[in-house]
Amino acid sequence: MERHPSSATTLPLAEELAAVSARLSGLLLLQETVTTALGLVTALAVETVPDATGAGVTVVDERGRRSSAATDRLVERADALQYELDEGPCLAAASARRVVRVDDLAADPRWPRWAEAAGGLGLGAALSAPMVAGDRGLGAVKVYAARPGAFDTRAEQLLTMFAAQAAILVANVQSLDRAQRLSEELHAMVRDRDVVSIAKGVLMARHAVDEDTAFGMLLTRAGQEGVPLRAVARTVADSAARRRR
Repeated sequence: MERHPSSATTLPLAEELAAVSARLSGLLLLQETVTTALGLVTALAVETVPDATGAGVTVVDERGRRSSAATDRLVERADALQYELDEGPCLAAASARRVVRVDDLAADPRWPRWAEAAGGLGLGAALSAPMVAGDRGLGAVKVYAARPGAFDTRAEQLLTMFAAQAAILVANVQSLDRAQRLSEELHAMVRDRDVVSIAKGVLMARHAVDEDTAFGMLLTRAGQEGVPLRAVARTVADSAARRRR
């Protein structure tokens, strides 16, 4: 793609970012899962940053649980080392919410254990940018290169702007995912309530007891068998259905 110096100075990387935004927006419209979204983010990151040989993304949710995606196993291992050693540029970028660049893993003193291990994988440079949506820190996007000094100020700027777009995507997909899971949980609660009501009715008719007694019978059986109440209720309801056949 031909770039004109004047436009690059006034509006850096406009064409690249427009293409990335369009693809991210397209994914959002499809309401994909978080896992699929993260996979696309990593693929786009390695395409977007010059000289990147691999990319990964780490998302930290509100409970502190991490989920991640990577373009290849080398990136997976480099990221896993950060989690295992609890140090590294991606974790630092996510925690401090700033860009972190490692020009030469062999010479950088900030994370010696991780740098030594990652250097052994054949990596020479790393660049990480935080994903922030509003006041929420969502994690970080990172790219790796085999050659030391592969990333410069332009790469920092590009990954920072890309991470901002990725953060919007991840935040929205997380919201969709949470809404879907909540809907599924509510449907499950309704189904459980209905089957318990049916089971109570079966026991009331079968044993000539009132509703509270029937419910107590279900609870007692669930405790004795060490199974959830809905499982006992389902067994009772199914037994009644079989008798009617």
